[in-house]
Amino acid sequence: MNYKVKPAFTRLFITLAFLSLLLLTTACSTQTSGEMDGKLKVTTTIGMIADVVKQVGGDHVAVTGLMKSGVDPHLYKASQGDVKKLEQAQIIFYNGLHLEGKMVEIFEKMGSEKPTVAVSRNLPEKQLRGWEGGEASHDPHIWFNVKHWISATEVIRDELSKVDPANAASYKNNAAAYMKQLEELDQYAAKQIASIPENQRVLVTAHDAFGYFGDAYGIKVMGLQGISTASEYGSKDVTDLREFLVSNKIKAVFVESSVPKKSIEAVIQGAKKQGHEIKIGGELFSDAMGKDGTTEGTYIGMVRHNVDTIVGALK
Repeated sequence: MNYKVKPAFTRLFITLAFLSLLLLTTACSTQTSGEMDGKLKVTTTIGMIADVVKQVGGDHVAVTGLMKSGVDPHLYKASQGDVKKLEQAQIIFYNGLHLEGKMVEIFEKMGSEKPTVAVSRNLPEKQLRGWEGGEASHDPHIWFNVKHWISATEVIRDELSKVDPANAASYKNNAAAYMKQLEELDQYAAKQIASIPENQRVLVTAHDAFGYFGDAYGIKVMGLQGISTASEYGSKDVTDLREFLVSNKIKAVFVESSVPKKSIEAVIQGAKKQGHEIKIGGELFSDAMGKDGTTEGTYIGMVRHNVDTIVGALK
């Protein structure tokens, strides 16, 4: 028996089907955005800061880091996509002390619209290393003294609590647990570096990023370039460093994950011509951490890797 479907019923069926599909799509979209909307949106510059925000913020934050593994913050220029990520954030964290030198104007603009916080802000000037060159007057690589990074963690804890007071207790507890780990890391670094024979306790890298590390843990630090990779090095710099290494019989130098190897290789070749063999002791993480998902892709893992690599090559 054949039934003829009326056109009005057909239109009603199509309309209901469309509305059902629309509601289903909207529900899925709302669920996804709701998961994000339930979290504080945070944008950071370097990976070391992003990692601390994740540790302190826990499940209450959604963190976007602009600078990935292997990226040099001294030379970094923000893209339009980066600016959008900064605009979408509810709070921004950056290092300060002109580490992100090419982004200063962006931070000044964002600072008038939302909390835009330098994690180095609470460090007394007397605890900062001087820098005679460039626009900045202080060395920005504060994360290489773990005690300074505890100060940065406190800044992040306090600012997250201000913006999101409902979760302040969680931020406080997370920060306390993380800072305990940092205190243990600080003690580990000091003990391990002290195990290197004193006459071999010399850390030579491509650029002078490890000054705070040297001051904190008792190791002489020498860099071919200045504190910023934007600075140039010349033949005299290569000669002077080579002569120091040869005369002091230093057996290893180190390359950095975010700095080309060419400069330090010139020093090695120069020493070899004078009959002194110098090896590359390993790769250190200086201005950027390791890849996401690796141990070295966390601040604590990065520092431990550096310490173990230095000790293994110089001891």
